Amino acid sequence: MYKTIFNLVYKDNTNMKITTLTMLTVSLILTLSACSEINSPQSDHSAAIIEDCPSSPNCVSSNANDKNHFIYPFQLATTADRAWPVVQKVISEIPRCKIVQLTDSFLQVECRSAVFRFVDDLKLKLQASDGIIEVYSAARVGHSDFGVNRDRIETLRAALIKRGVVK
Repeated sequence: MYKTIFNLVYKDNTNMKITTLTMLTVSLILTLSACSEINSPQSDHSAAIIEDCPSSPNCVSSNANDKNHFIYPFQLATTADRAWPVVQKVISEIPRCKIVQLTDSFLQVECRSAVFRFVDDLKLKLQASDGIIEVYSAARVGHSDFGVNRDRIETLRAALIKRGVVK
């Protein structure tokens, strides 16, 4: 009799653990899908321009028209000819980032998140005559990025300041 009760309790406990785990998994999937959109209208990913950001908070741009999305462009501390190759090298060293378009004045990079492999677009446009590099970083999907894109630009800025190519 005790063995039968033990088996019933143990079996019910196992079923409860499986049910709880299933509910947690479903909750996680629903939460993540609520934070994403399949077809985000944010950016023409291949355009060689630095655009404004959409209304969602997952983007920063030196061409943004509002303070929540605006980020200062990089001010060159040296010549464009010296700065641009250093920018390319520093970006090529960022984990999970791949340069997908490169010209003498434009750089587009796809950066993937570590866990879910979401793609963010990082764009830089050298404006040699103005002594600046315009910047843009945005998530392709979702609504919020928890500040990842702003942090990416500021981390890149710090690395370039350290190398003496931007102020």
